[in-house]
Amino acid sequence: MNVVRTRLPEVLIFEPKVFGDSRGFFFESFNQRVFDEAVGAPYAFVQDNHSRSARGVLRGLHYQVQQPQGKLVRVVRGAVFDVAVDIRRSSVTYGQWVGVELSEHNQRQLWVPPGFAHGFLTLSESADFLYKTTDFYAPAFERCIVWNDSQLAIDWPQSVAAVDQPLVSDKDRLGLALSAAELFA
Repeated sequence: MNVVRTRLPEVLIFEPKVFGDSRGFFFESFNQRVFDEAVGAPYAFVQDNHSRSARGVLRGLHYQVQQPQGKLVRVVRGAVFDVAVDIRRSSVTYGQWVGVELSEHNQRQLWVPPGFAHGFLTLSESADFLYKTTDFYAPAFERCIVWNDSQLAIDWPQSVAAVDQPLVSDKDRLGLALSAAELFA
């Protein structure tokens, strides 16, 4: 497993070694020892989630103010542009983001640590998105930063849909600006 550091030191890309031939492929998608060594701390994953989204769907930017979740995310069908945003006010990278394409072809995974908001935009006709979380979903503590916050200025891919706006849920449409959101110390 190759571990790639991003410009946000805690956000990591995991690239598995894929063994493929005419029959198909095999790769190790998770190894606790490799993961713990790469992130520098032991984490236990308590929940796995699977979502399917159509082209142009944008989910996020989500986080939980209590029971914060670390997420190890990947795509098993299709492609997404995946984003992590540092929302820890005391961090030297506060308000900075990193975006990575995750797809069934590159088989990359992204580690989004607790203290970061997370979202993705579907690039393919549809995408099956899997993620492991370090804490349970707690709807009472879930918060959302609006995807197009001008302070963050996330450079979302524009070639996804024929419309100017991605498809977002009502909840995500009502997300707050970073400056107004409840964040981490």
